[in-house]
Amino acid sequence: MEKTPIFTKTFDFITWLVERSNGFPRSQRFIVTRRLLDAALDFQELLIEANAFRGRKRMDQLNRADAELDKVRLYLRMAYRWKWITEDQYKFVSEKVAEIGKLLGGWKKQTRQSATGEVASAGAD
Repeated sequence: MEKTPIFTKTFDFITWLVERSNGFPRSQRFIVTRRLLDAALDFQELLIEANAFRGRKRMDQLNRADAELDKVRLYLRMAYRWKWITEDQYKFVSEKVAEIGKLLGGWKKQTRQSATGEVASAGAD
């Protein structure tokens, strides 16, 4: 696995999430907490799988990863709403997820361009 920012940031995010989720209510450990952690781990696995492919297969995995990241966002909003994480923790983790999302978006854009033979112009978004 390459040591690109998306992999290291995702690993750091999941490490934080696992540690923090230990404080979630016991009654929710096998329901919402499990779904949140599963979505985060599935996201990471899809990135690893995407890295092993090229072209359309890579884009499929990246799209699936994007959907898992959306689930993570949803479960984090729930955790905040239910006061399982503080406002500061929610702000911190939201920034981390947004940063990972931007990296994923860049990877998807690069994959699309490679698949269609487009060349990104210098200085373009």
